[in-house]
Amino acid sequence: MENKNVGYILLGISILVVILTIMFSNTLKSFVDSSCTLAHGTGSCPMYETIDQQTYLALSIVGLLLVVSIVLIFSKTQKEFIIKTKTVHEKLKKKSYNLSDLKSEEKKVFELVRENRTIFQADLIERTGFGKAKMTRIIDRLEGKGFVERKRRGMTNVVVLKD
Repeated sequence: MENKNVGYILLGISILVVILTIMFSNTLKSFVDSSCTLAHGTGSCPMYETIDQQTYLALSIVGLLLVVSIVLIFSKTQKEFIIKTKTVHEKLKKKSYNLSDLKSEEKKVFELVRENRTIFQADLIERTGFGKAKMTRIIDRLEGKGFVERKRRGMTNVVVLKD
C-alpha cells in the first residue's frame, strides 16, 4: 500500500477518534453534573479534572497520529528495485567471449570461472588438477585478455568473471 493511502486512512481514523473523544467527554461531564451536585453540593467536583486529563491525553495521541498521517501524505514514495537473478544470469550467459585464441587449459579455467562467476583460485587448482604456478600463469593470461579479474582475499585469491 502506498504511503499516501496509509496517510489518508490515518487521517480519517484521527478525525473519527477526535469526534468520539469529544462526545465521550461531553457525556461524562453530563453524568458528573447530575451525580456530583447531589454528593458535593454546588461546588466544583474533582471528577472534572480527571475527565479533562483523559480528554487532553486522548487529543495529544490523536495529534501524534495527525502528524504521522500528514508526513505520510506528503512524503515521496521510494521506488522499488527488484532484480531478478535469473535475468542477471541470462545476461551474463548471453555475453559472448571470443575464445578462439585461448589454449585448451585457458578455456577449461575460463569455463569454470564462467559457471561460478566467482571462484577461489585454490578451488580452480583442485578442480583442474593444475599446479599453483601453472594456474597463476593461466589466470595472468586470462586477466591480460580482459576475461577475468583476480582479487586478493586474505591469504587467497578470488577469480571473478569480468563484466
